[in-house]
Amino acid sequence: MPAPPLDSVEDVVRRRGADLVELSHAIHAEPELAFAEHRSCAKAQKLVAEYGFEITACAGGLDTAFRADFGGGPLVVGVCAEYDALPEIGHACGHNIIAASAVGAALALAEVADELGLRVALLGTPAEEAGGGKELMLRAGVFDDVAAAVMIHPGPTDIAAARSLALSEALVHYRGKESHAAVAPYLGVNAADAVTVAQVAVGLLRQQFAPGQLAHGIVTEGGQAVNVIPGRASLQYAMRALESDSLRELEGKMFACFAAGALATGCEYEIDQPAPPYAELNPDPWLADVFREEMRRLGREPVSREVEERLPMGSTDMGNVTQRMPGIHPVVGVDAGGATVHQRAFAAAAAGPSADRAVVEGAIMLARTVVRLAETPAERDRVLAAHERRGRA
Repeated sequence: MPAPPLDSVEDVVRRRGADLVELSHAIHAEPELAFAEHRSCAKAQKLVAEYGFEITACAGGLDTAFRADFGGGPLVVGVCAEYDALPEIGHACGHNIIAASAVGAALALAEVADELGLRVALLGTPAEEAGGGKELMLRAGVFDDVAAAVMIHPGPTDIAAARSLALSEALVHYRGKESHAAVAPYLGVNAADAVTVAQVAVGLLRQQFAPGQLAHGIVTEGGQAVNVIPGRASLQYAMRALESDSLRELEGKMFACFAAGALATGCEYEIDQPAPPYAELNPDPWLADVFREEMRRLGREPVSREVEERLPMGSTDMGNVTQRMPGIHPVVGVDAGGATVHQRAFAAAAAGPSADRAVVEGAIMLARTVVRLAETPAERDRVLAAHERRGRA
């Protein structure tokens, strides 16, 4: 007698555990930045290609994106894999763990896809750290047939219904006029002064930030020689808020600060936004509750719902996905000795024993959550009906 699907998917992940850990370590060993994850993208496809998944390369027109499908059922569930790294500090956000766990969940679900009337779509989504790969893939239609989307993310603690902040970025370029700083400073228009005025304005604005609004920035260009009035200077800022409406309000105020720098100094300026904005995560309550149960079943202790609401974890383009369809982005705990994501110590821990456990258990929890969705008629109908409404919108 065949094993129930819930048991089958766990068995598959545990049998393939060594392969999944090897994949995680291989991606970790060769970190690649946004939109340049060519080796990582290929590595993430290897195991599912061997199983017989139908692979679409360059999904959505992105060189380092892919989609790998298995099964022909009416319920299409996307499992998102990330694999981009951070400049200088490599996989300090643990995207190698994300990719390997997503591959494991996809392989497991392929074993039961026909039995459950399921189509599993492993989605290789580049450029989460910078560039908004998932939003670009959404716009290109890669997610159009997907009824629900899931993924995990590593972190210092277990969080079932993880939240995030809405995010947008701005590159601000000031153009003035060079002149000798001692002989004829009055003939120059100082672009570096425009940067200073803008940053002072932002600093004063912080007192009026609404709860949950944040801004943080760097000077990317501020002159080349002390005896030359800088004719060019640039800022890069990220803006965050609890939700997208608040983010748009903050953007308006921040852009006024950037304009103030130009007005005060006589510079010209322009603002570029290099990536799509990231929406806040909107975790599906039912899927998150199921994942919470799966965490506890494996001996994990997810934080309480009350703590979840006070723990925004940064920003992710998975927020854009969960605003369009039911989805979850839980955090699976990794012991990094007190370090958190985007720290060098977390990069080292992302290929350690606790991370390897997160790969295997993350894949199990994702796969079992999708099985429970497929086997619960009311919830299955709910996500299919939501998908139909989305198609008509």
